[in-house]
This record gives sequence, structure tokens and C-alpha cells, in this order.
Amino acid sequence: MAEEQKESFIRAGYDQNSFRYLMKRIFWRLIAPLPDKLYIQLKFWSIKGEWPDVDQPKTFSEKVQYRKIHDRNPLYGKLVDKLAVKDYVAEKVGAQHVIPTFWAGTKLSDVDWSTIPLPVVIKPNHASGLGEFLYTPEDVEALKRNDPCAEWLSIDHARYNREWAYSQVDRKVVIEQMLNKDGGIPWDYRCFVFNGRLSYIMIDTRTDNQGYSATYSRDWERLPFHDPDYYPPYPHEIPRPQLLEMMVSLSEALGRDLDFVRVDLFDTGDNLYVGELTLYPGGGFEAFEPPEYDRLVGDKWALPARRS
Repeated sequence: MAEEQKESFIRAGYDQNSFRYLMKRIFWRLIAPLPDKLYIQLKFWSIKGEWPDVDQPKTFSEKVQYRKIHDRNPLYGKLVDKLAVKDYVAEKVGAQHVIPTFWAGTKLSDVDWSTIPLPVVIKPNHASGLGEFLYTPEDVEALKRNDPCAEWLSIDHARYNREWAYSQVDRKVVIEQMLNKDGGIPWDYRCFVFNGRLSYIMIDTRTDNQGYSATYSRDWERLPFHDPDYYPPYPHEIPRPQLLEMMVSLSEALGRDLDFVRVDLFDTGDNLYVGELTLYPGGGFEAFEPPEYDRLVGDKWALPARRS
């Protein structure tokens, strides 16, 4: 069950019920026994309609595949672990930018809920787009009746998308403070940092229960590319964040020692919190519109010498 649902966790916002998607999922299951390189190439071809060069990559999408196959930086396991990365963030930019953690473990029955100050978020430390918001004691009771922890912990990105770093993670479920801005969940600013320099920021927004996306430069100029399979472009301009300078400095400090990382920041109005560090955005399978931006963004990523 978890394997079937995993793609929706990775690519939430896509149509998971189309016949075409179901055929792709069957194909991915058939090729699952293959070694990493061939599996990645075939999955890339099935999604993007072209064969990737994973040894001499040029586009951003190809360079994500290169990293999955060739880069075994021992730091990566800590960076993709939403629990362990908190210490890394505190060391690099300060504990004030770390979301407080109230509990971490593998069994929901071990939680002493009398010590958990609601509202909170509960989520696995090794998977994206997965978790629940708990506002009231009734939400907690519903969670206990439909305990998702075993299903969450069974998700294996290292196997499904061949994202090696996740094989180094001690899988746990985390309960942490729910952030708030103006009575709602703060926006997520996804900062793409190449060789220590912030290149652009992608923002997901919701208006009238409709999701939108927008991309801006580090100087807050609207950029003309997006993922056409994900949320549509936001039809309006997004105001320049008051904490933009802090976004730039935090994301660059966290990406200083890496050739590429996506730093996800939550803006609460008075502070920025690091949600996660992402090494393989969308598994490297996301689309670019216009398509030439896949290469233009890829040109910003100077790959390190091969480690494997």
C-alpha cells in the first residue's frame, strides 16, 4: 500500500488517477529489480520522454540523476533526515531557526500526549509531503484510531527513486511545533542554492483552496518558468518578503559547503524556520516550462569530482 501511495507523497499536486499515470506505475514496478543506473534512466525516459545522460549531465534534471548515482557524500544522510538536520541547522545558522521538536520515535503508543502542546505537526523524518496537522484532542484521538506510523515508516525513497541518502536515515516519526502566520500555515519558500549562492525561490500559495506556484530571483524579480505538471502559475505578483535578506543569508549559509541544495524556509513574519534541506527535488523528474530552463538552471550547478 505504501509503495503505491509513495509517488503521490513525492509529487503531490499531480493527477494520480489518470490511466497514463497508472501505466507508468506498473512500468516502474516491472523495472524495480534493475540496478540503479538503468532503473533511473528508464524511469526518467518514462516520465520526461527523453533518455538522460547521467555520466556527463547538462540539465538540472540530469544532474539530480548524476547525484543519485555517483555522489555518496557521507553528510547527505544527515541533511535529508528532518530530525538529524536540526542539529546541522542550529550549528550553521542558529537554534532560533529550528522548529522545536516535542517527540520522536517509531510507535505512536509511546507518546505521552500530556506533554505535547497542541497544535503540532506529526510527520516521518525521511519522506516529503506526508504528515498530519493536529489542532485538538479530537484530532489526536482520530490519529490514534488510524495510526499511520507503520505505513509512513515503510516508505523507502532509496529503493523507489534510488535516492541514496535516504538509505542512511534511521526512520522515525516526529512531532514538532506547528508554525503560524496570521492564523494560518506560513508559506513555504523553497530556495535553490548552487555552490553557495541563492539562484531563485519557488513559492507555493493557496487561494480559495486552489494551489499556485511562483518563481522569483534572489532580487525578487518574477522568473518565467514553472512546472506545468504541478500547480499553475500564480496569476498575481507576490509581495517582496520583509525577511528576504534573511532568506538569502540563511539559505546561502546552509548551502555554502554543497554544490547544490534546496533550502525550504517557513516565514512566520517575525522569523524564518528551516523546514528541510532537499538534495533530490522531485527525484529530478519535474518538468520545466519553458523546457529550456532545465538546461539554464542546470548550467548554474557545478558538479563536484565524482566520489564513487
